[in-house]
Amino acid sequence: MRSGLDNVVAAETVLSHVDGEAGRLIIRGSDLEDLAGHATFEEATVLLWDGVVPDAPTAELAAPLGHARARAFDRFRPLKNETRGLSAVEAMRLLLSSMPDGKRAEEPVALLAAAGVAAAFATRVSQGLEPIAPNPAMSHAADVLRMIRDKAGDAEEVRAFETYLVAVIDHGLNASTFTARVVASTAAGLPSAVVAALCALKGPLHGGAPGPVLDMLDAIGTLGNARAWLIDAIKRGERLMGFGHRVYRVRDPRANVLKVAVAKLKGRSNRIAFAEGVEAAALEALKELKSDRRLDTNVEFYTALLLEALDIPRAAFTPVFTLARTAGWIAHVREQEANGRLIRPQSRYVGSWPVQAA
Repeated sequence: MRSGLDNVVAAETVLSHVDGEAGRLIIRGSDLEDLAGHATFEEATVLLWDGVVPDAPTAELAAPLGHARARAFDRFRPLKNETRGLSAVEAMRLLLSSMPDGKRAEEPVALLAAAGVAAAFATRVSQGLEPIAPNPAMSHAADVLRMIRDKAGDAEEVRAFETYLVAVIDHGLNASTFTARVVASTAAGLPSAVVAALCALKGPLHGGAPGPVLDMLDAIGTLGNARAWLIDAIKRGERLMGFGHRVYRVRDPRANVLKVAVAKLKGRSNRIAFAEGVEAAALEALKELKSDRRLDTNVEFYTALLLEALDIPRAAFTPVFTLARTAGWIAHVREQEANGRLIRPQSRYVGSWPVQAA
């Protein structure tokens, strides 16, 4: 038995490949570095879905996605009172749970649009603010950013946000994607699989992780405190948020593309320069005190910096991750439905046995 199913192959896929030893992520035949920062979210989704998601748009996705956002907002608006008092991710779960099992050809675009609207809607209601209606004429990244902040982003902001969405669109058989495929294998339907995946993603060991990076930066306070704070944390056995990864044994390639995107926002009213100094100090401290294991910067670190620099509240970090990863979940669900079978692993019983009568 392999605890956590480490190195157990549970599916064959054409969607993405994670090479933890080389620090490489391939999305449908393209290295992540050639995709994130160059393709729009719509283009990356079309690439991911091509030949896997039947009847999905094969070229222009922006227009149908924009119209679907408008329909999703109309569906969610009567549920506003039901989301009050919930955290943003809890409210997003409620909203997506309202999506019906629809016509197979329409479900993928409807759910992808709904995830974007739900992320913005839930974030604003959780802060006591009114949801902002979509603008179907805008790109998905630009519109979701506007709906979250009630302020349109400039070209650099939209490009940075879009780079993030593309960078996290799919990432092998992680916990939430595996959850989506398990549910899909029961023929429960696409909305159920996506909601189940969100429930897995909201855990702090998965999609809930970027926020604590900012908590760490808050606690450090100034660059002069960084080395002492980090060394003390490591000696106490605490995990440094934003460093190390379950799969990658070298630097997370998503951290590289996000660092480039973050650099383009540097010099504005943000703390990117401070965070870069903390990163350097953390890597030095980890090399010194954890020399037996290479721990490098992961996607969480620059995700936190990028989203904070875009004035996206911390409560929105997991919902925003969800709206991007929904494109990947949808592709995995359709791939599982077409090629897979009911996922039903075995367990090993280690409890007590009944006492046999003499």
